[in-house]
Amino acid sequence: MLKDTLHLKAPGNWINDPNGFIYYKGKYHLFYQHFPYAPVWGTMHWGHAVSEDLVHWEHLPIAVFPTKEYDQNGIFSGSALEKDGELLLYYSAVKYLSVDENNIHCAEGDDYVTSQAMIRSYDGFHFDNWKDKKEIIPVSRVEEIAHSKHTRDPKVWEEDGMYYMILGSTIAEKAGRVVFYRSSDAVHWEYVNQYRGGRYGRILECPDLFKIGNDRVFMGSPMYILDDGKEYMHNALCALAEFEPKTCDLSLPGKYQFVDYGLDLYAVQSNVDADGRRVMIGWMRMPCEVQADDRSDWNGMMTQPRVVEVEDGHIYFKVHPAVDSYMSKVLEDDEMLDFTKPYRIQTRLAPHEFVDIGGYRIYIEEDILKADRSKVFKHYKNHRLTSDTPKLEGRYELDIFVNGNIIEIFANGGRYVLSNIVYDLRHQLSGKIDKIMVAAELL
Repeated sequence: MLKDTLHLKAPGNWINDPNGFIYYKGKYHLFYQHFPYAPVWGTMHWGHAVSEDLVHWEHLPIAVFPTKEYDQNGIFSGSALEKDGELLLYYSAVKYLSVDENNIHCAEGDDYVTSQAMIRSYDGFHFDNWKDKKEIIPVSRVEEIAHSKHTRDPKVWEEDGMYYMILGSTIAEKAGRVVFYRSSDAVHWEYVNQYRGGRYGRILECPDLFKIGNDRVFMGSPMYILDDGKEYMHNALCALAEFEPKTCDLSLPGKYQFVDYGLDLYAVQSNVDADGRRVMIGWMRMPCEVQADDRSDWNGMMTQPRVVEVEDGHIYFKVHPAVDSYMSKVLEDDEMLDFTKPYRIQTRLAPHEFVDIGGYRIYIEEDILKADRSKVFKHYKNHRLTSDTPKLEGRYELDIFVNGNIIEIFANGGRYVLSNIVYDLRHQLSGKIDKIMVAAELL
């Protein structure tokens, strides 16, 4: 079986959103949106990978694919829940009202409807796509409750003996909203409430709502949140929230953070790990496919797992202890760095200092962490070539991970993260580098 380390990549062809991220029966399962025929978006399936440590991933056969009238044109994003020893996968089921004659994987005029469905698995590895599916929430025909097309991405959780579902939606494709359903058995669902906000894009996708201690954290991916003509206009954000389970009343502030300030990341999903930490993984968008020796041309990859914590009213995304332990061997001065394997740079910058990673430049300017990928992203001028965080208040401790086509920068212990997709990094480093670290298994 195909394997990935640190960052899960498409097994070939296309992937996007992480789905069904869960720790189940001693393994981490991560499903993902997958088009298995070309490195472009198409009829969605759920790909599947497992890991014992969140670092080493093994790709498995496709888990969920279209078989029903209601999901014939796509198994869109969703989540996972363990109940009575079974793994329940919840997803959005897509049916085109008219198919593009020149490309059956697209709806003509973007005309389709979406319902919510589920599939059971008794062990997390076997999925009967003909017998074990069930449509649980039909297409909404009442606009006041939910949009018939753009209501999707169910995140399901259990709290105090009840099951809750949050769905992303829209009001007439002009303002994002989320919709809440509730169930006593995780199968039969009733509409409860919704949140309408004016600052969360035109369509709100991939919502997630969870507790960390006494805090509630909301994550979501609003479309057209940065409507300035540059790619990408759709981005993942997070905010502290107030939520009343009995009524499903949600309150979100006007102020939010981006999950990642490189703005390539989209569609995040969280899970509780084996030790009770809240862990998040997100999809890194790529404008073009990559050629590889171990798989067919591929497009799309996931971030490394990040621990979500709340400190003094701020949401942190920290390096997971498993990653920290794995990327822990310090290179000595006489050891050579293998640029084809993942490596890690730790440094503390001053305002006049920089790090250059094969043409990708990281520096501090006016108390802001900045990154310039213009030399390693040359053919995509309509994309954002520079990225920056909010002000860092005079502290510039950086933990940088480099792995093929991705660079992730954790600033000040995860107060902000800035990640970018890159192409054609040169095999050279320069600037202020305090420490270079590689995988512990290389000892």
